[in-house]
Amino acid sequence: MVVVSVSLKWKFSCFRHEESSSGIPESEFVEDKLPEELVKPGLDQSSAVKKDWVSNFREAAGAVFTIRGKPWTVPWTAETILQVMLLWVASFWFVGSWIIPFLAHVAGFSKESLSYRGQALYSLLTDVAEGLTGIAILHRCLARFRPLPPNWFEFSLRGNWQLDVGLGCLMFPLVNRLSQVNLNLLPLVPSTPVTVSSVEQSIVARDPVAMALYVVVVSVCAPVWEEIVFRGFLLPSLTKYMPVWGSILVSSVAFALAHFNGQRMLPLIFLGMVMGTVFARSRNLLASMLLHSLWNGFVFLDLMK
Repeated sequence: MVVVSVSLKWKFSCFRHEESSSGIPESEFVEDKLPEELVKPGLDQSSAVKKDWVSNFREAAGAVFTIRGKPWTVPWTAETILQVMLLWVASFWFVGSWIIPFLAHVAGFSKESLSYRGQALYSLLTDVAEGLTGIAILHRCLARFRPLPPNWFEFSLRGNWQLDVGLGCLMFPLVNRLSQVNLNLLPLVPSTPVTVSSVEQSIVARDPVAMALYVVVVSVCAPVWEEIVFRGFLLPSLTKYMPVWGSILVSSVAFALAHFNGQRMLPLIFLGMVMGTVFARSRNLLASMLLHSLWNGFVFLDLMK
C-alpha cells in the first residue's frame, strides 16, 4: 500500500540557464554587464539562488536515475514470474476481502462496528496476514531454485545506500505534483460518493493509539511486503528478458496497477521508478523499503495537518 497525497503544497518552477553568445569576448561581456549588476544586485542574487536550486535538483535527479551494475542471474523462467505475481495478487485479495472478514463474522463482529482503535488493529492484522501469505507463496514457488544466486533479497546496513535514499527523497515533491496532474487527467466522477477512510477518521478524531497502529501499517508493514515482491522479486526477474531500466519501468507499472486506483497511476508509477532505481543501484532491499516507508510517512503526516 502506498499513500498518495494530492495536495498542492509543493510547487515547481523551471528555470532555463541561457548561455552568452560565443562571439563576444568574456572580458567585454563582463564590462557590459557590470553596471546592470550594480543597479539590480538583489534581483541577480535571487536569480542565482533559483538557478543553483534548479541545478542541484537536476544533479540529484541525475544521480538517482543513474543505474549501475549488471542484470541479476535469474534461474527461473517467465512462467514462474507470472505464477508468483498472479498468486500474490489473488492471495492478497482473497485474504483481505474474504478470509479476514469471514473470521470476523464468525467471531461475531465486523470492521465497521469497531471503534477507531479496533479498526486500526483490524487493518494491522489484515495487512500482516496478507503480507505473510504473500511471502509464503514466494518462498514456496522459489524453493526448487535454492540456493539462490548472489544479490537476491539482500538486506544489509552496509554500503552507501543512504545517499541514494536521500536523493530519492528529493523526488517526493514531483510525486506529489503528479498526483494532481493525474486527477486533472482522470477526475473523479461527480456522482461518485466521497468516502472517508478509517485512517482519515482516526486522524480527525485524534486517537493516538489508532494513529500509531496505522503508522505501523503504512510505514512498516506495507513497505516490507511490497518491496519484497516488486523490487526484491519482480524487478530482478525481469532483467532476464530486458535491460535493467526496462525492468524498473515494467515493475513500476505492475506496482501501480496492483493498487487498483486509476486516479493514482502516474504518481505510483513514478514512485515505483524512483524506488526501483534506488534498489537497482544499491542491490539492497533495505534502501527501497526505507524510501517507501519515508514516502508513506510523509503523506500520513500531511494528512494530519
